[in-house]
Amino acid sequence: MSNVGFIGVGYMGYGIAKNILEKGNSLFVIANKNRKPIEKIVSEGATEVKSFEEFKEKKLNVLVKCVTNTPIAKEIATKLSKILDEKTLIIDITTHNKTGSIETEKIYQSSNINYIECPVMGGPVQAEEGVLGGIVGATDANFKLAEPYLKLFCKNYFHFGSVGMGAKSKLLNNFLTLGNAALINHMAKAAKKFDLDLQKLFDVAKLGSGNSAALVRVFEALLKGDSTGFKFTASNSVKDLTYIQDLLKDFPEAEKIAEDNKNYFQKAVDDGYGENFISELIDKK
Repeated sequence: MSNVGFIGVGYMGYGIAKNILEKGNSLFVIANKNRKPIEKIVSEGATEVKSFEEFKEKKLNVLVKCVTNTPIAKEIATKLSKILDEKTLIIDITTHNKTGSIETEKIYQSSNINYIECPVMGGPVQAEEGVLGGIVGATDANFKLAEPYLKLFCKNYFHFGSVGMGAKSKLLNNFLTLGNAALINHMAKAAKKFDLDLQKLFDVAKLGSGNSAALVRVFEALLKGDSTGFKFTASNSVKDLTYIQDLLKDFPEAEKIAEDNKNYFQKAVDDGYGENFISELIDKK
């Protein structure tokens, strides 16, 4: 059993934290804006701390960080690097920009704190089921330290090399995923306007090369009257696609595709739908 700290118990973080707790570890969590998932995980056995300083008292073996973006991750790192014991292991699930995880690691290294990046593929459902895909950037030594913990919430995980390689791999995967999600939205919106049979359209689409996990997730929910099949917000899509554009600036054709998709999600944000899930945009004007 290990002492595990957790920052970022939200849509994704709750499921990851739940698996860590259920597999026999002591879990210490800290609240952000949304208290609902914190209260839920505490009711299931986690302990809430009120400040980062309290983490030091808990003699953590590992701290998992699942926050929204690079600036937040670096701000937290600056604080934690002055508090945590040397050799504490940080597992950073944040989707960083192309250099963000490298910069974050340097902050921790200044205090001899071990660090790996492990952004994940999958959504809140997969997080709760413990079947995420981990995209790891780390030294070989830190990767070995992290493996027992990655197994708690990942079905598969892949070591891409040093810190920074995980971020680039994650962003390229999200380039594909968010582009696919945008196309599915356009397809579904047009199909509704044309009064097409959605079940038949879905059945046909599954037979072709356009089939994907996103297509299945969105359409299976839509056919039940549920528009929340793709649980990733428009505002987070804009953030990731901004990072992706920067990553792809030496590939103008690809960068243009990222820009077009970002503009689609940015319009949703501008129209007041920033916190709506991607698939909910199908029914928005």
